[in-house]
Formats: sequence, C-alpha cells, structure tokens
Amino acid sequence: MCLAIPGQLLSISGDDPLEKVGKVSFGGMVKEINLAYVPEVQVGDYVIVHVGFALSIVDEQAAQQTLTDLEQMAVIS
Repeated sequence: MCLAIPGQLLSISGDDPLEKVGKVSFGGMVKEINLAYVPEVQVGDYVIVHVGFALSIVDEQAAQQTLTDLEQMAVIS
C-alpha cells in the first residue's frame, strides 16, 4: 500500500516548470519535493506528496484533517 501525505509548501526554487522544487513541511520535518505536477502551486499552499512529487493542491482544512487522522492511527497502532 502506498500513502500520499499532505504538507505545506514553504519555498519554491527553479525556473523550469519540470525542474521546479519546493521545500515542504510535514509537521516540522522539511523535505525537498518536485513540483512539476502542480505548476500553479504557491508558497503557503498544502500539497499531497507521494515519493517526492507533489501530486495535487489540497485545501488547508482537508490537509489538517488528514494529518490528524494519521496521528490518531499512529497512536492506536
């Protein structure tokens, strides 16, 4: 099973749309993520990330709910 996780975009670098990357925060852990699939993304947006690629933009409420659900699953497991 694969899992895509929401994170908040902190910064963007690169001019070429296919090579644009961003720093994304996942609850304080920051990773560099490829932004080629979401060219319209802006700093502050939440994105769904899978294997190093931002796949879509998601609203903050949905992202926060998913993060809360994941936290609760980790506590129960």
